[in-house]
Amino acid sequence: MARPQLRYVCQSCGSVSPKWQGQCADCGAWNSLQQEASPAATPFTQKHSLKSGGRKIAMQRLDDEVELPHRLPTGFGELDRALGGGLVPGSAVLIGGDPGIGKSTLLLQAAGRMARAGLQVAYVSGEEAADQVRLRARRLGLADAPVRLAAATSVRDILTTLSDGAPPALLVIDSIQTMHSDQLEGAPGTVSQVRASSLELIGWAKQSGTALILVGHVTKDGQIAGPRVLEHMVDAVLYFEGEGRHQYRVLRAVKNRFGGTDEIGVFAMEADGLGEVLNPSSLFLTQRDRPVAGAVVFPALEGTRPVLVELQALTVRLPSGATPRRAVVGWDSARLAMILAVLEARAGLGFGNSEVYLNVAGGLRVVDPAADLAVAAALVSALLDAPVPADLLAFGEIALSGEVRPAAHAALRLKEAEKLGFAAALAPPGTKGVGRLEVRPVATVAALVDRLKARP
Repeated sequence: MARPQLRYVCQSCGSVSPKWQGQCADCGAWNSLQQEASPAATPFTQKHSLKSGGRKIAMQRLDDEVELPHRLPTGFGELDRALGGGLVPGSAVLIGGDPGIGKSTLLLQAAGRMARAGLQVAYVSGEEAADQVRLRARRLGLADAPVRLAAATSVRDILTTLSDGAPPALLVIDSIQTMHSDQLEGAPGTVSQVRASSLELIGWAKQSGTALILVGHVTKDGQIAGPRVLEHMVDAVLYFEGEGRHQYRVLRAVKNRFGGTDEIGVFAMEADGLGEVLNPSSLFLTQRDRPVAGAVVFPALEGTRPVLVELQALTVRLPSGATPRRAVVGWDSARLAMILAVLEARAGLGFGNSEVYLNVAGGLRVVDPAADLAVAAALVSALLDAPVPADLLAFGEIALSGEVRPAAHAALRLKEAEKLGFAAALAPPGTKGVGRLEVRPVATVAALVDRLKARP
């Protein structure tokens, strides 16, 4: 019998090397190569053809009349929104997030609500004992929810137990890095173990029609730990974002085979668990009695949901010769450098001797390019000490020529702003007003500076 050859697998990216080395040649990680045994290569396995000897599979037509699976509501409208309308039977969903952000709390609440709705739900914890999960469920008010609970790490034991009887409608694995498959050697959490455990669980879920949710740990870079192929194996990848200092949490989809990736779900951490936020704009708008220089409201668009956030800018004049600082929280620092360069080159404003600070109120991360005009307005307002009216908002993309380009879904943004009582908006030319909200067109950054200078 051929001896299994030894190989070294990187625990960060999954690349294989024939010998150990201190740094991975593919991803550059240090001390990430661990020894594993590769399958034995024999003359039969090397020469055998896969074109015969298998079982013929049934091919179907794309236009066949088949009944599509019905989505399962999770009891959380915000979670259903991020999933594209609910859980699809037989699908695999991977949820990642920082430690303590509330992943287990969210899934335990969803499992309890689905169980109370009459669905069979199984919750398997590989990190906590069953009594610890019961204590959390009691704190969340779910002590009477008929959820099948287990604390196990062996994939064989889990699938053997679930295969005995009717499969559940939902299976939660918390977390995939703690699962262990006895088909190969290696400690739980290694690349090979995570890949093998996920493959077995996802295959069983596809066969039984059970919706599978896997919880994944994240690295210090914010990426889900384990092999990158794990994100390709599942049907949807969700990230639970937020900071412990802030009350809100954002559930964002970065991959979804059954829906869009531009939807978000907003939650608020409360004493009895996570609660849905039906009006996210109330979290990110500052309530104040008078206008403040450097504060401008921007109607961000997260999927099909407009969210009004406040952009805050501060400029501090420095003595000549000092090196100014640029600090950004919640926005792209490279984008800020571009806006500052455009304001200096096209509008004649000087930020060279001033420190610039930009913050998105509430801790939200804004990636919408239409925030350029609102950022520019906040910077000009802070530099000129000219407060912007509290009922005025701004949106539009700024080009390097200084022109303000149109933004997508302007009517949707303005409709949300009018609903919240805003009276006017600085927008690109050609933008039509909605209801009683007045649109004040701004064609260039120079026109923006003139408009803000003209205000008393």
